[in-house]
Amino acid sequence: MCGIVGYVGARVATPLLVEGLKRLEYRGYDSAGIAVMNGKGVETRKAAGKISQLESVVLSSPVHGTLGIAHTRWATHGAPTTCNAHPHHSCDDAIAVVHNGIIENASTLRKLLEDRGHEFRSETDTEVLAHLIEEHFDGSLETAVIDALRHVEGTYGIAVVSSRDPNKIVAARKGSPLLIGLGDGEHFVASDVSAILAHTRQVIYLDDGDVAVLCRDGYRILDVNAASQIDRQVSRIDWDLDMIERGGFAHFMLKEIFEQPASVENTMRGRLLAEEGTAKLGGLNMTADDLLHIENIVITACGTSWHSALIAEHMIEECARVPVEVEYASEFRYRNPIVSDRTLCIVISQSGETADTLAAMREAQQRGARAIGIVNVVGSTIARESDGGVYIHAGPEIGVASTKAFTSQVMALAMFTLKLARLRSLSVLQGRNIVQAMHQLPQQIQQILDGAPIIERIADEFKEATNFLYLGRGYNFPAALEGALKLKEISYIHAEGYPAAEMKHGPIALIDENMPVVFIAPHDSVFDKICSNIQEVKARGGRVIALTSRDEPALAGLLDYEIRIPETIDMFTPVLASVPLQLLAYYIAVKRGANVDQPRNLAKSVTVE
Repeated sequence: MCGIVGYVGARVATPLLVEGLKRLEYRGYDSAGIAVMNGKGVETRKAAGKISQLESVVLSSPVHGTLGIAHTRWATHGAPTTCNAHPHHSCDDAIAVVHNGIIENASTLRKLLEDRGHEFRSETDTEVLAHLIEEHFDGSLETAVIDALRHVEGTYGIAVVSSRDPNKIVAARKGSPLLIGLGDGEHFVASDVSAILAHTRQVIYLDDGDVAVLCRDGYRILDVNAASQIDRQVSRIDWDLDMIERGGFAHFMLKEIFEQPASVENTMRGRLLAEEGTAKLGGLNMTADDLLHIENIVITACGTSWHSALIAEHMIEECARVPVEVEYASEFRYRNPIVSDRTLCIVISQSGETADTLAAMREAQQRGARAIGIVNVVGSTIARESDGGVYIHAGPEIGVASTKAFTSQVMALAMFTLKLARLRSLSVLQGRNIVQAMHQLPQQIQQILDGAPIIERIADEFKEATNFLYLGRGYNFPAALEGALKLKEISYIHAEGYPAAEMKHGPIALIDENMPVVFIAPHDSVFDKICSNIQEVKARGGRVIALTSRDEPALAGLLDYEIRIPETIDMFTPVLASVPLQLLAYYIAVKRGANVDQPRNLAKSVTVE
């Protein structure tokens, strides 16, 4: 949550900071602000609302300087107001701080600081940091930051400037992502590479406990505990700038939906061994013996990633015959899970920074389990701290509602399943059939996208609906959950996903002529059962939208609307089914006037509890 960007160099800072905030707006858009060293002191501009509001403020009241920090906020402590917007200042306005994370002992620290004469101006936990750094300042900004952070409990990614030590930015990280960008006579700090990709491809990902000091002519990284200098590896970013632009699409979400033939192909590229009927995943860092040593698997994730985990549970248990548990990361980390050195923990996170998922991984590792990550962002914390893993190579996903990352996660998990199953009981012929089906998926997804106008017309019929029910069985139950989540996230229509047979145990009471019901009904192993469920809905006047894969006499007269998807093997139906459900949610949201890329109350990367 929240976005941070900072710049020190020879160029005018304000345009760079505002540009960076625009690229980070998917991380939070409740309010925004900048603080720039103007040669005399720290000058700040803030605004409630989206970055465009801040941009108007800056245009009407410019701020000049070549060093500054900026922030776009997703509110946690305090309402999304101008007063609560970052940056926050010390009493004398000499220190400005931007912060992502939560200071858990903020109330205690605030009381202590107020007792020492500090006056607070906001409701935020972040303002505590500004006053705490002021309390410890004795000439060196980095020393004051280090001393202040020793009193802090919680998570943070921060950037700090001070007119009393005016030629540097000090940044620090604990539990919230932060990186520094290296340039020629200039340096950047950001919570995401997208903010600085237009200016540098050389970055250093900070680890927990790192404190970075950025000046025009260089940088240093210190250990917050020892205050001693340390080295960190420089990484090169391979993403192109046009990958984080809309490219002619009305929204990032629509662009990313239409990128799925390519993103799914990229996830599989070079990893499938057709003749052997298996997959090559060198990043797992696991030998065949290691994989055979596994007795059980725990998959932990949040949100959309949790839905991909549910699909993986079906795949792994069916193909590899290894017991799998799927856990919400937020629950796993706070109970007493049963794991051992024969447990494999798979953690799934698009950003690789999801706070609950990262904590769950660390908990599993502490208990002796091996942990592998399924992540999109190279160099992310989960990628660095896991014992191995698979990059999904979906490319940057800017839309808050995940689309292409979901389908790529499922493909990465399918390749892991294939590799594990071939070592155990899956025959080479079965493996080849799975590989063949995987190779067909990009073209099949494109077929669905070519039919987008049909889905848009259906959306027009249901844009005024107030409730939706999504039903599926087997592999398609998680796809139903994901379809419902997409609609909720971006259109604000109440929607629920259920196993189709569970409809009779409660949800059927909701069905009447005003209730749209989406069935995922391909010709698969449970098709006859889903037909019975459709009949139950029609008998109660429900309006049925069905995803089908062929002409089915059994469905004649039962469907109000039909969306056709190509046929594939059961385990990949959720990949194909998710695409029209993404489009349906997108078109309904647009027709309702919603901002699909920045849905209310949501942000892309959840880096706080």
